[in-house]
Amino acid sequence: MRISVIGCGYLGAVHAASMAHLGHDVVGIDVDEAKIALLSAGRPPFFEPGLPEVLESATPSGRLRFTTDFSAVSESDVHFVAVGTPQVADGDAADMRFVDAAFASLLEHVKPGDLIVGKSTVPVGTAARLADLVASVQPEVTLAWNPEFLREGFAVSDTVNPDRLVYGVPEGESGERAARLLNEVYESAVAAGTPVIVTDYATSELVKVSANAFLATKISFINAMAEIAEVTGADVTKLADAIGHDARIGRRFLNAGVGFGGGCLPKDIRAFSARARELGKGEAVRFLDEVDKINLRRRTRVVELVREEAGGLAGVRVGVLGLAFKPHSDDLRDSPALDIAMRLADAGAIVTASDPQAIENARHRAPQLLFAETAEDAVRGADVVVLITEWPEFTGLDPVAVGDLVAHRTIIDGRNALDPAAWRAAGWTYRGLGR
Repeated sequence: MRISVIGCGYLGAVHAASMAHLGHDVVGIDVDEAKIALLSAGRPPFFEPGLPEVLESATPSGRLRFTTDFSAVSESDVHFVAVGTPQVADGDAADMRFVDAAFASLLEHVKPGDLIVGKSTVPVGTAARLADLVASVQPEVTLAWNPEFLREGFAVSDTVNPDRLVYGVPEGESGERAARLLNEVYESAVAAGTPVIVTDYATSELVKVSANAFLATKISFINAMAEIAEVTGADVTKLADAIGHDARIGRRFLNAGVGFGGGCLPKDIRAFSARARELGKGEAVRFLDEVDKINLRRRTRVVELVREEAGGLAGVRVGVLGLAFKPHSDDLRDSPALDIAMRLADAGAIVTASDPQAIENARHRAPQLLFAETAEDAVRGADVVVLITEWPEFTGLDPVAVGDLVAHRTIIDGRNALDPAAWRAAGWTYRGLGR
C-alpha cells in the first residue's frame, strides 16, 4: 500500500520504517530538516534496538523515503499522523498544537477516498473534533484512530508483531471501509491472529491512556508497599513474588524501585486527569494524582538514602549508574535517573554518571554532572554508588572487582536489581528500596 507518516519523531520514525519493512511504499514527513537528513541516510536520530537495521534495509530499496515536503502525501492513500502530544508548559494537559498543525497541512493535499489515521496519544474527544474538521474540508476522506502501544526498546517488534490492534472508526460504510484498509495495512499481523478491536473514536482514544494509567497505578502500588516495607522490615520483592502468583494480579510491573518515567506514562496520566476535569469527572481519576505523587516520592527517597549513608551531600563523590529512563533507550524524558543525578549535584554532591546510550543527550540537559563512558570510571573513587537504570552492563557488575575501585563500599540499588547477599558478602553496605 502507499502510506505517508506525518511526524518522524520516535513514534513516526519507527512506524514508517516498520511499515516499509512489511512491504508498503512509505514516505515519512517532518518539518525538522536535520532529522529528515539523518533518516534519509538510514540513521535514526535516537537509539532504538532494531531500528537501524530496518532503516538500512528499507531505505535503499526505495520502499521508504523521508522529506520535508508536505505535498509528498498526495502520492499516498493512507496517512498516519504520529506527531507528539507533550505536556503543556503551564499545566498538565496535552499540547495539541502539533496534531492540529499536522492535520491543517495534511488536509491541503489529501484526495477523495483517502484514509487519515491518528496514532498520536490524544485527549478523548479529539478524534471527533478532527473528524468534523476533515469533513468540512474534504467530505470524501475518512478519519480513523489507531492508538500505539509501543514499549521503548521493543518498538519495532511491537509495530510489526503487535499484541492487539485497535481501530476507532465512524459508523456506517465509511467506518467499515476504514477497518478493511487498516486490516490491509496490518495484513501480516491480522493473518497471524492478532486480536482486532473495532470500536468508536472515544473508546479507541481511551484505550491507550487507560492502559498507561493502569500500568502506572500498578507500579506506584508496589512502590507504596515498599514505603511500608521499609518501616516494618519486610522485603517488597518477596511480597511482589507472593502476590504476583495470584493470576488476577500477575507479577509484571510489580518491581519496586525509583518508579516510572519516559515520554508516555507520566505525561499521559497527567493529561488524562486534566481531560477528566474538563469533562467534569475529575473525581473519577483523582487517584492518579496520588499515583503520580508516590512515583515522584521514590526519587526523593534515593536522594535521602545517599545523604543518610554519606552523612550529608556536600562534597560527597557519587557514582551514578544510569541516565535513561529505562534500559535499551537513550530517552531522558522525565527520567528518574537523570532527575536523581541532578538533585544530588544540585545539593552539593560531585556526581559522575554513566549510561551506555544517553550520555550525549544528558550533557546538554545536565551540565552540572560529570560523565564517564564506563561504569568503572563512573564509580572510581566514589563514596556512594547509585544504580538507577538497570542496564545489563550495570546489573552484571562484579561486586568484588568494583569494590577495589571505590572509596567506600556503599551502594544504593534504585531498581532492586542486584543480589543483596552477593554485594554484602563482598563487603558492601547495600540499600534497596523496600528491602
